Amino acid sequence: MVGTMLRLRALLRNARPSRNAPRPAGPVPHGFVPNEPVQSGLRHDGLVLDGLLPDGLVPDDEVLLDAPDDRLSPVLAAAGRGEYGPAAALLAGTREAAAWEDRDGYVRRLALFARSRGEWFDAWCAAAPDSPDALLVGAQLAVDRDWASPARAELLRRATPLLTAVTADGGGDPVPWRIALDHARGARAGHAEFERLWVEAVRRSPHHYGCHVAALRYLSGACGAGGASRSECHRECFDFAERAAQDALPGSLVQALPVRAAHAYLAARGGPAVARGRLDAAADRAVALSTGYAPADPWPAEVRNLLVHVLVRLHRWEDALEQLRLIGPYATSFPWDREDEDPLARFLHVRAGVRLRVASGRPPYAGGPRPTRPPGATDPCPPGDRTGRSRPHDH
Repeated sequence: MVGTMLRLRALLRNARPSRNAPRPAGPVPHGFVPNEPVQSGLRHDGLVLDGLLPDGLVPDDEVLLDAPDDRLSPVLAAAGRGEYGPAAALLAGTREAAAWEDRDGYVRRLALFARSRGEWFDAWCAAAPDSPDALLVGAQLAVDRDWASPARAELLRRATPLLTAVTADGGGDPVPWRIALDHARGARAGHAEFERLWVEAVRRSPHHYGCHVAALRYLSGACGAGGASRSECHRECFDFAERAAQDALPGSLVQALPVRAAHAYLAARGGPAVARGRLDAAADRAVALSTGYAPADPWPAEVRNLLVHVLVRLHRWEDALEQLRLIGPYATSFPWDREDEDPLARFLHVRAGVRLRVASGRPPYAGGPRPTRPPGATDPCPPGDRTGRSRPHDH
């Protein structure tokens, strides 16, 4: 337990440069900075009420799963034709503009595409073997492929030279370090090595969302492990997430880190260790963040989907319905793929249940969906959320 607490406090100690750190360079997005069905308590018939509720939700058949944005969509279409040039140009542009959040998301999605359609990526690597962008996609792809194996830790350790190569540049890009943090967690690296990588990551970008998510997952993974007190561990995770959110720039997705801590705690059925007020405060902060973005904006879509998941667990039906309005057509695999083989179906099912709760005027704490981890899941937090499907057994 002592080792675990030292590990948590080391990240807390090294996490936060001044709140007044310079704004990251690059464009600012949008104006600022179940296997088996889950026992949900919802009816399984008559859920779709289109035409009956003026609730502002898009029809079911208009909802998309992990829809790419306007920049990525033509790149994926070109990759489907075997063309790597548009992908190379897209990532080069994010590197030159220091648009690290966009870069991180695009790297994840291109690696996901390469898992099933690798010919275009092989051609890219053959044509530009020294490209830092192709190397980065390759590192993400290696982590993704090894994550699903029962021998994950051993396989990921074999990929260490590749991760060393992508972090050797020493430039300002935090994305290689985010991948290295995920790799270290999966390879069961010691806390000293993880802390070293974390320090390098925040040195490059103090408020990079992906790196903070990787660190929170590392801390969450310690809960209940190695003799650590689960209660104290969960509280430390909230400490880390709340401090990061307090120091983050306005509009930064890091503001949603506490609601990720709430999701991890609720998924682990953490008991009374975290007060209800702290869970509500995490949700409230994420609601405020979501409100600052336009409705049906793909950029905060995953945060909004995660927020709905937490609000449902907290039985805050009206708030959940409002977030569903703001989501519009943009469903994301995470967090719904933690509960069902078909995350889109699960999203629509929960959405319909929320509509019924609000329409029927049921008391706010009358019970509702109770998300659970899929049977056999060994790690609730594989590395790639923001961009595409990422379930424990297939990532």
